[in-house]
Amino acid sequence: MTQATDRPRIRLKPKANARGLRHGFPWVYANDIVTDRRTRKIPSGTLAVLEDDKRNPIALVAVNPDSKIMCRVLDRDLDAQLDADWFETLLRRALEMRERLFDAPYYRLIHAEADGFPGVIIDRFGEACVIQPNAAWAEVHLETLTDALVAVTGVTTVLKNASGRTRGLEGLDDVNKVLRGTAPDAPLSVPMNCATYMADLTGGQKTGLFYDQRPNHAFAARLVQPGAKVLDVFSHVGGFGLAMLAGGAEHALSVDGSVAALELAAQGAQASGFADRLQTRQGDAFDVLTQLGEEGAQFDVVICDPPAFAPSKQALDAGLRAYERIARLAAPLVTPGGYLGLCSCSHAADLGRFRDASSRGIGRAGRQAQLIHTGFAGPDHPQLPQLAESGYLKAVFYRL
Repeated sequence: MTQATDRPRIRLKPKANARGLRHGFPWVYANDIVTDRRTRKIPSGTLAVLEDDKRNPIALVAVNPDSKIMCRVLDRDLDAQLDADWFETLLRRALEMRERLFDAPYYRLIHAEADGFPGVIIDRFGEACVIQPNAAWAEVHLETLTDALVAVTGVTTVLKNASGRTRGLEGLDDVNKVLRGTAPDAPLSVPMNCATYMADLTGGQKTGLFYDQRPNHAFAARLVQPGAKVLDVFSHVGGFGLAMLAGGAEHALSVDGSVAALELAAQGAQASGFADRLQTRQGDAFDVLTQLGEEGAQFDVVICDPPAFAPSKQALDAGLRAYERIARLAAPLVTPGGYLGLCSCSHAADLGRFRDASSRGIGRAGRQAQLIHTGFAGPDHPQLPQLAESGYLKAVFYRL
């Protein structure tokens, strides 16, 4: 058993925010740490004791000298052991909340820092789980994490998804693996909001499905009246479109750049019993929105849920211009008295800036708007109050 006295020490510079770390902030940036030849040689994923500039201990951290986030806080107990009991305790805590919130095992089980697993995402699809270990410490302890996950949930299949830019920033590989069981040979059916979605766990985006929009899908479905025509742009595997069809829309047009995603949307519509009411259109969203405007198309509800246009502070200005342009192109397609929903998953664009950009775009399109609802990620994506990045998803709904 490794004790705190045997672990490396990482010391903060005098001007670093030690108080913030003591109060729950989970990251320590490289430029806040006293680095020397010794600290730079610490292997990625090593556990260490974080100290303030006066050498008072703060927390047990995982170290990655190759990352801008050089330390991630794991535990306040300096002697904590990352063994089966440690992982199972946190997993049970997370599972208890999800089982209270959802009546079927389809949800995000672990949402990184907010669930005590810095950099780790675990999505559950019935008897299968997909892990994204986006931090070096999780890669080192992946076998123990997998064993604990199977023990706590009883799932029979566990997959590792290594896609995404975060692993590259951590110096990790991009190799997907089957950790337990057998990878499914076809997309899995996922029931949500009275529709069926198809999740490709091995070839789809991220873990195969985005659970975070579930409450916003439900809100959009409430806006639909019988006979409504709806437009779902950046639809992925059906997103808002399937939910609105389940809510009573007569016809939905799903737009996405990915042929594979649109095929899954069509399969979801088929499984949901409304294949004849879904139409798909592949192409660049900006181009398709422009074409629909030129065609004079009109919809009772229009939703745009793009990828992160502002994934970093450096990309913020360009991202806000893109969000404004989306709103300007989408607003003319909404019938008078209809509804427009605009979404952002860019943590660099806070709610105020995103909302302002969206409202500017609507105004530039010559439309009058009422902001009627602001939505966020569902409760299986809890926020860590001290970490603004954990509240990345925003959705604003307007009546035009």
